[in-house]
Amino acid sequence: MLRKKLVTAQKRGETRALCLGLGMVACSMMMYFFIGITIVPFYTKSVWTTETTCRVLKANIKDKVLCPKSEGSEDEDIFPYPCLQVWVNLTASGQEVMLYQTEDTLGRNPKCSYVPDKSENSKEVKARIETIASNFKKYQTFPCYYDPGRTQTNVILSRLYPPKGLLFAFLWPTLMFSGGCLIIVLVKISQYFSVLSAWQ
Repeated sequence: MLRKKLVTAQKRGETRALCLGLGMVACSMMMYFFIGITIVPFYTKSVWTTETTCRVLKANIKDKVLCPKSEGSEDEDIFPYPCLQVWVNLTASGQEVMLYQTEDTLGRNPKCSYVPDKSENSKEVKARIETIASNFKKYQTFPCYYDPGRTQTNVILSRLYPPKGLLFAFLWPTLMFSGGCLIIVLVKISQYFSVLSAWQ
């Protein structure tokens, strides 16, 4: 009787462990799919892939401009802010080009190097942009990214999804997938030895 209870408890434990492993595998596959349709397209579409050195030529703050309305945006997403324009000398080609913060900045407003997030406090936005401009004037040389294929003549300060960021995004689903597969393998091994022991 006691042995029967132990066997039943063992089977229940194996079933739960197997369900846990399958659940971890399923969750990791969903995470892979989510990363594949969100982050990977932005990474592959980015043409600013080569790092070089940029030297600041001028950093000017123009009068307030309106953030242009993008597709699918609402009217309340349009807000005024000071327009910072940073021109740099590209070391790789010696050209004078405009610098943008990220790939997204160029899409949101190609006239400005920095586009702030929507903020109700315009003073904070103005102070932030002035601080950024002073930092560019203070630190004249810094690394930047350009398009080696010359389809884009401008440069960006930082990539939204660098290779390290993409690898980090795939790290957690990979660990979850590996852990789920390990649990399933251990359950199957336990079942095999249980059947072998019962047969002997």
